[in-house]
Amino acid sequence: MARIIGVEIPGEKRIDIALRYIYGIGPSNARVILEKAGIDFAIRAKDLTEAQMSQIVHAIQEGKYVIEGDLRREFGLNLKRLQAIKCYRGVRHLKSLPVRGQRTQTNARTRKGPRRTVGVQRNPNAKTGIH
Repeated sequence: MARIIGVEIPGEKRIDIALRYIYGIGPSNARVILEKAGIDFAIRAKDLTEAQMSQIVHAIQEGKYVIEGDLRREFGLNLKRLQAIKCYRGVRHLKSLPVRGQRTQTNARTRKGPRRTVGVQRNPNAKTGIH
């Protein structure tokens, strides 16, 4: 496995696909980076030379892409800002509910998590059905 900017990228995949394993680089950015570096899209990541790897790293840094830790931090700060000003979206994030207007009476299970039964308690003194 090759390492680019501290991220392990799979060696068996084509380099234009493997670059997408870096958080913040998608299909179009990967193509632009490879064009700037002058590297063929079809070459496998394991077949890259050290010179080609450094060209890719240089193209990423030169392009001023926000990737990995900086991008995650930026998203986290945006969420904290929304929550701090108590806007609608921030409150929905706090309550772990859908943020963009989806229905919640049914569905929304991905966001809300597994069902929790509420309000059903057995009376320990109740008679059982056995006589």
